[in-house]
Amino acid sequence: MKTEGATHTRHEPNEGLRADRVTRTADGRLILDGVSITPAPGTTVGLLGPNGSGKSTLLRLLAGVLTPASGVVTLDGSPLAELGHRDIARRIAVVEQQADTQVELTVLDVVRLGRIPHRRAWTPASATDEEVVRGALDHTGLTDRAHQSWHTLSGGERQRVQIARALAQEPRELLLDEPTNHLDIQHQLDLLALVTSLPVTSVVALHDLNLAAMYCDRLVVLREGRVVACGSPGDILTEELIAEVYGVRASVTRNGSDDRPHVRFLGTVR
Repeated sequence: MKTEGATHTRHEPNEGLRADRVTRTADGRLILDGVSITPAPGTTVGLLGPNGSGKSTLLRLLAGVLTPASGVVTLDGSPLAELGHRDIARRIAVVEQQADTQVELTVLDVVRLGRIPHRRAWTPASATDEEVVRGALDHTGLTDRAHQSWHTLSGGERQRVQIARALAQEPRELLLDEPTNHLDIQHQLDLLALVTSLPVTSVVALHDLNLAAMYCDRLVVLREGRVVACGSPGDILTEELIAEVYGVRASVTRNGSDDRPHVRFLGTVR
């Protein structure tokens, strides 16, 4: 997929993060089958598909956590398998569905973890590290929560902290796996508005089709480990595709100002 029409391009053009015909199996079962994705720098790309379609596995391949059985994931043309973990972590940040810790940490402690890829082992934080951390806290509206315990935060606040931690890595690519799960509507909107405002290329797995239509520049739809559609939300989110992929009847209308689709679900396909 070649994504164009970037609305948030902030870096010099580069090849960025790409997956080229990647395949992944687990326990003899095919999880991903020849998937390719090429997000344009500065865009937000949404991964859609039912449970078990391969979204999380694709994100882990893009992060270098998993390796493909075939195909290749590259960063600026270099296979991830040939890059060191520290080099990857300086470019790619990951926000999981839900993060927790048994250790007593403050918000500041968590965000400082994002600087680990930029420091030598056992060396103290530098003035630059602290400046980046303060900037990440400020960007995510968490400066006044810096010394608050992680365990006292709401789900939405914890997700913001995780994004601040990711920002402290100073990535160019940000991968998010269902970041709006377990959040109320206000926090869902706030979180995705924050993500799309960041100076990065974002790939985000989502379940909510309307949130994907509102905030993503491009969509990739997976079903049973294969890409069945990719393109702009207006082109991709059709009644026919929703019935085919999700088994749901839907009415899709358009917003006259920006042609963003809105999905209203009518029932299951019989």
